[in-house]
Amino acid sequence: MRGEVSESKPAQARAGAWDMCRLGIRNDFMEIKIRKAEMVISAVARGQYPAEGLPEVAIGGRSNVGKSSLINTLLNRRNFARTSSQPGKTRTINFYRINDAFFLVDLPGYGFAKTSKSEQLKWGRMMEEYLNTRTTLRGVLHLVDIRHRPTQLDVMFYEWIKHAGFHGIVLVTKADKVPRGKRKQRFDEIIEALGMEGDDLLIPCSSATGEGRDEVWEVLAQLCDLA
Repeated sequence: MRGEVSESKPAQARAGAWDMCRLGIRNDFMEIKIRKAEMVISAVARGQYPAEGLPEVAIGGRSNVGKSSLINTLLNRRNFARTSSQPGKTRTINFYRINDAFFLVDLPGYGFAKTSKSEQLKWGRMMEEYLNTRTTLRGVLHLVDIRHRPTQLDVMFYEWIKHAGFHGIVLVTKADKVPRGKRKQRFDEIIEALGMEGDDLLIPCSSATGEGRDEVWEVLAQLCDLA
């Protein structure tokens, strides 16, 4: 399977960054130092994708789910990826080169109510082209807001990821908005709605507290073979 990160496959997906054995999370995992981060290109077609051959990990999800905030949290840079109060503003595939070693790829968000049908079709074609043709793509981080049950579009995007041959890696954003005692119910709802399986992974994240940052970096390190 593309983006292989684990050999063990429990029968049921488990929720929580505290259970990372399937990814081989190590207690001695050393944080990767960010020496260089740069925006390379905003692409709308395959011919505009970077041709450097570096491994890529894409970040996708519903509009306003927190993709830019996640990138900023991972890089410890407040305004590197610009956040917006206007959902659906990102209409391009944005390639961020990190340490000249790999790309974080910010995919355009879906599900914004004011998006026209023509824009929705354009988004669909853009996603299919990228997910199905990009040979350097190692994995896709699927962001879902903990406060809302996954929508039909969330389910469709997750199925696209799986159909393309990748593991399901779901980052549950804005985890700080729900008390820890009530999280399990939300996690179970997400697992059920998306149809997550034993080799899939769910990680609660928060840009406000930094929760999940180390676990996501370990995922990136394994997917992209980072030292």
